[in-house]
Amino acid sequence: MNNTIKKTGPKDVFLQLGSVLGLYVSVFALGALVFGLINIYLPDVLSYDYGHYGRQGLRWPLAVLTIVWPLYLWLNSYIGKDLAQNPLKRELKIRKWLLYFTIFAAVIVIAGDLITLIFRFLGGELTTRFILKVVTVLAIAGGVFVYYGWNIRKDVSALTHQKMKIFVWAAVTLAFAAIIFGFFSAGSPQAERLRRFDERRVSDLQNIQYQIINYWQSKEVLPESLAALADNISGFVAPVDPETGEPYGYSATGKLDFELCAVFNTASEDAKAKDAPRPMATGALYPYDGAWAHASGRVCFSRNIDPELYPPLEKPIKR
Repeated sequence: MNNTIKKTGPKDVFLQLGSVLGLYVSVFALGALVFGLINIYLPDVLSYDYGHYGRQGLRWPLAVLTIVWPLYLWLNSYIGKDLAQNPLKRELKIRKWLLYFTIFAAVIVIAGDLITLIFRFLGGELTTRFILKVVTVLAIAGGVFVYYGWNIRKDVSALTHQKMKIFVWAAVTLAFAAIIFGFFSAGSPQAERLRRFDERRVSDLQNIQYQIINYWQSKEVLPESLAALADNISGFVAPVDPETGEPYGYSATGKLDFELCAVFNTASEDAKAKDAPRPMATGALYPYDGAWAHASGRVCFSRNIDPELYPPLEKPIKR
């Protein structure tokens, strides 16, 4: 008993807490990462994570796993070596509590996952995308259950047993493979920055389009240039390209027709591989599928104002 007290202390408590916390954070981040990869490579147009939003969803899981996952592995390795040298620490109460709680949580997750699978199956809602996510949860929770179940039942490290050693290294390798593939799928920071410039350009063009329609409704004529949209009361000034500082292209091509142009770095997610952007519905003010689809390079968007949808504003009666 005295030997146990001498060999355990606050450091052991914090190491155990840190290891389990690292496990929980890593597991949730890994699940989110794999879900994000599934969303990217098996997209669903009805889902909010469709298109480039799926890649944006990879950022946090990758950031967390890059730091927490290696830290968890190091802590686990350190604790394993310490337990090998000081077997009495295996009886540390907080260690056993955390291990049992982790196994209990894994069982709850597995049960909940299976219940969800059966519920979706009975509702006829099963898809490849959903099944892969179910398999992901089962694999992660099952791996946690097997590994920590071993730690409770055995008095030796899992790495000392041949089959468990293979299991552990396979799990670690798959996790690192998912992280590496996640970085590949998320794209380079430079590519992401170029895409964000393009998003800003689309946002600017939307704003300009709104101002042009508002100008026409007020004056029943299209502005001669973007400079004519300047309003010292509202403070509006036509934005310029965020990367080059050059003004956006604009021209009135008819009494009700105009064209807005910009130079894009990349092709948008909804752009067709060979075609220019698909036309926008007459008079539409806000984007929907394909409204601002664009290829890379200079792209012009033709717009037509429908007077029935956007009638001129009533002018006050002069007295």
